[in-house]
Formats: sequence, structure tokens, C-alpha cells
Amino acid sequence: MKVLLSIKPEYAFKIFEGSKKFEFRKTIFKNPNIKTVVVYASSPVQKVIGEFEIDSILSNSPELLWEETQDFSGISESFFFQYFENKDVGHAIKIKNTLMYDKPKSIKDDFNVAPPQSFAYLR
Repeated sequence: MKVLLSIKPEYAFKIFEGSKKFEFRKTIFKNPNIKTVVVYASSPVQKVIGEFEIDSILSNSPELLWEETQDFSGISESFFFQYFENKDVGHAIKIKNTLMYDKPKSIKDDFNVAPPQSFAYLR
């Protein structure tokens, strides 16, 4: 099963360049059968640009999560801690086997969904 994530373009492209190997989330999907993430690059791109396999999902305090992921976070330490402010637990999706589409896809025409605030399950 796949899940669609909205990701800011600057971070979405870092995933496919290989400099960002973790995608951070305040909440994580409950379905344990999710194996693939489809990446929707949010405004101004507003296209589905590729997908990646989930290696694993790390869940921990923001402090310990940063220690584990900082080398390949693709974001600054200040942005990370601002994002997880007032959270006891954060989640990091470890990325493997990325596939950037040759031609970006339309979220509405190709997937028949609206851009999700956080994520949307795909069939």
C-alpha cells in the first residue's frame, strides 16, 4: 500500500538528490502495510514528482531523533526543533530506493485526490 505526502518543494527535491534521507512527521500513519511514499511537492510546484520506499520509521523524543538523523536530515537544527516544538515524540521516515518521475504527475488527474494536509492513503 502507498501513502501520499505533501512535502515543501525544497525538501522534496533534496530527497531525490539524496541529501535528505529522512522525512519528518509530527503524526504518522497507522497502517503498518505502507511500504511506499508518493511525494507531492506542494506550492508553488503542485505536482507529484516521485516516490520512495520506506526503509523504517523511527519514533522518539525530538532530541534523540535529531541525534539519530541530523547527518541526513536535509533541514537545519533550528527548523527541526521549531517543527517539533511542544511535542514529546517525533517520527522520521527513513528513505530508500527513490524514483523521481520523468514527467511530474497531476494529483487530481493521476491520483484523484486533493492535496493532503499531512498524508492520504492511495490504493
